[in-house]
Amino acid sequence: MDKRDIVVIGGSRGAFGVLRRLARKLPPDLPAAVCVVLHVGRHDSILPHLMSEWGPIPASHPDDGEAVANGRIYIAPPDRHLRLSHGRFRLDDSAAENFARPAADPLFRSAALDYGTRVVAVVLSGDLDDGAAGLATVRARGGYAIVQDPADCEAPSMPRSALAAAGADMIASAEEIAARIIAAVAGAQRKGPTPMPTNNLELEARIAQRDVVQPEDLDQIGERSPLTCPECGGTLWRILDDHPLRYRCHTGHAFNAHSLEDGHERSEENAIWTAIRAVNERIILARERQKWAERVGDASQMEIEKARLDEASRLVETLRRAFPSTSQ
Repeated sequence: MDKRDIVVIGGSRGAFGVLRRLARKLPPDLPAAVCVVLHVGRHDSILPHLMSEWGPIPASHPDDGEAVANGRIYIAPPDRHLRLSHGRFRLDDSAAENFARPAADPLFRSAALDYGTRVVAVVLSGDLDDGAAGLATVRARGGYAIVQDPADCEAPSMPRSALAAAGADMIASAEEIAARIIAAVAGAQRKGPTPMPTNNLELEARIAQRDVVQPEDLDQIGERSPLTCPECGGTLWRILDDHPLRYRCHTGHAFNAHSLEDGHERSEENAIWTAIRAVNERIILARERQKWAERVGDASQMEIEKARLDEASRLVETLRRAFPSTSQ
């Protein structure tokens, strides 16, 4: 059985409490480094301080270029992707993946490239599907996959998406995950890997870290799609593997299918609210013109403005019914 010495963990909503349990239960002599991505965005994070207090393993935000060491917990800094490269940490502010920076997929993908069979990847509670593609890559490269039981999650979407994309070597409750990590590090037997084309993984990893990507680069790892990026409006390429279905744009944004769907739903809702705002402004103007017509005694103009008000009010109601979340 292969021993493993790099643990990568991704989580979002509902994962905080799981990390507290992990910090408490992992042993101080764990012969592996633990790397954590929690979706904190740009907000300051005291998670390293908290995890150091909760358990015996010291935790910190790593510096760019810092060497990976066993018996440490490393937490992605706010607004920076955390990657592994040749046994060192790399931090960057490249485009968000699955609407997150830091995101789990860049960490998982880089760990799979750098460590292969030595990786233990863990997907915890969270919304949408960050970590699904990364977990599939870890499994395809011979790493070990642990997924929190969706029934045990505050937000089961990330674990469900990960299981659908990659399966798992172990599904565990929050209370069990620390023990499962310890067993995996010690060499617990894997289940069979999930098939996934990985011939272009190195190229995709390089592309993901670039500030400017040429369309011909993306043509090597994907095919152009009629869909557009919900973050920047650029053309999306569908990546040429199906575990899971995912997309990239030339500015660097990346999406698994669930995240992309959510992004388009947000864009639709924003468009509806923009239309409602524009019609409300028409209503305000029509009312002001109606008051003006009343002051000057122009009855015919008052009727015209009344008709405009009625039409605009009906249009607002139609727009509100067009999207469920806009119906109050």
